[in-house]
Amino acid sequence: MKIAIGNDHAALELKKVIKAYVEDMGHEVIDFGTHTADSCDYPVYGEKVARAVAGGECDLGILICGTGIGISLAANKVKGIRAAVCSESYSARLTRAHNNANIIAFGARVIGEDTAKDIVNAFINTPFEGGRHQRRIDMITEIENKG
Repeated sequence: MKIAIGNDHAALELKKVIKAYVEDMGHEVIDFGTHTADSCDYPVYGEKVARAVAGGECDLGILICGTGIGISLAANKVKGIRAAVCSESYSARLTRAHNNANIIAFGARVIGEDTAKDIVNAFINTPFEGGRHQRRIDMITEIENKG
């Protein structure tokens, strides 16, 4: 699987850990940055990852900023993106299984490395259940298409 990853300056170190973890899982990681600790604007990286996922360049995305909230808000503005902020693996598993989320986000100032790894593992390895959940995803898409 090809996984897009993006971050702001607050999440540079955690991004490095997660990128290596995902690569060790056998996935290809496309790193959209940032690559320095210099202050930057998280919407830039949220959009880059979201466009790569929405456009089919990558299968899933991982976004990390201070809280995960701002960068996920930016990503969710891209049509076709369902980015969810999670601070534990249970929600990460259910957002894939029930919401067919295609981007996971979390905060480097909120969780530690082990929890981040658990979240990423649950997110990547949980399939969408479909069924009754597909109807709800279709409803979300209808809302999105109304503009």
